[in-house]
Amino acid sequence: MAGLTSRVATEDDLPALEAVMAASIAELQKGFLSPAQIAASRTIMGLDRQLVADRTYFVVEDGDRVAGCGGWSRRATLYGGDHTPGRDPELLDPARDAARVRAMYTHPDFARRGVGRLILQLCEDAARAEGFKRLELMGTMSGRPLYESYGFQAIEEIVDARGGEPVPLTRMGKTIAG
Repeated sequence: MAGLTSRVATEDDLPALEAVMAASIAELQKGFLSPAQIAASRTIMGLDRQLVADRTYFVVEDGDRVAGCGGWSRRATLYGGDHTPGRDPELLDPARDAARVRAMYTHPDFARRGVGRLILQLCEDAARAEGFKRLELMGTMSGRPLYESYGFQAIEEIVDARGGEPVPLTRMGKTIAG
């Protein structure tokens, strides 16, 4: 993680975040999904401006380059971008609900260099500070090894076909120390 810095994302970051997301979806899903599934992924993945507005979304930089982004949420939506159907802005109760780890993307130039692990730590620390005891996320096939190495366990396997092709995903959870 040497050289990486992090900060809370602002609205000024949105174009750079969208570029990182597009590159990540296009490149890092190869080998896990077919080209048609990668194209369909754009319907169920992407930028969620609510995370930026809630100040729960992080930018990881290496010098002046955005290496990755990701965040967490105190809202019910588990995954998806602004355009994804079925979003739920209801606030979660830290006493009974798991905080959501959301919209994690690493630029392909920075894959396997600690970006994802740093984002997970930032999310865990922030959610814990607000009283959450558990985290949940919806993992892609390419992201699952990172999440498992960080202590997340599979809860359920799903297939999301809202983009026209079935995209396999894994709902995962982790208990966080108080």
